Amino acid sequence: MPDPRTIAVYDIRAADYAHLTKAPPRPDLRTFIAAMPQAARVLDLGCGPGAAAVHMQSAGLQIDAIDASAAMVAMARKAGIPARVATFDDVTQIEVYHGVWANFSLLHAAPADLPRHIGAIAKALVPGGLFHIGMKLGEGQARDAIDRLYTYVTTAALTGMLADVGLRPVSTREGVDKGLAGTDDAFVVIQALKDKNA
Repeated sequence: MPDPRTIAVYDIRAADYAHLTKAPPRPDLRTFIAAMPQAARVLDLGCGPGAAAVHMQSAGLQIDAIDASAAMVAMARKAGIPARVATFDDVTQIEVYHGVWANFSLLHAAPADLPRHIGAIAKALVPGGLFHIGMKLGEGQARDAIDRLYTYVTTAALTGMLADVGLRPVSTREGVDKGLAGTDDAFVVIQALKDKNA
């Protein structure tokens, strides 16, 4: 169940977030797009205002974009993305996506639910499919300066969750970046392949 206070922040600050994410595709996104087959079907999980989805759609990918914030979905639709309001629990498909893009969205899942959501994503990927996940580094759960609730992970713990469901990391990147709250936060980005024999 999404945290209502977090969703309220995204509803109120949707325009600010759109401005923050409006930029040419970053290397992680370019790598993800390049790995997709022609006309691949991709899930943008927590699509926000649709910035990444626009680049993916322009590259010829078929986008299924979802977000729990109605304001974000409205902005994504305005940008030409067929987005819909949905949550992590709505990922129930079996082997339909060539790629799942979860760029700093699953960090809003409760700690106890995160492995389950990653498991559902693994099931939704076709064998050989690619999963991109961005999370903030740390431990436990806490709210940021603008009241969003985060679940923090270590790189080892996240890698373990992926391995548990047959997802093999092919790239791991750690860094520090400034987000909507204006603070410098440590993060990890992992791209992982689903075992072709899964």
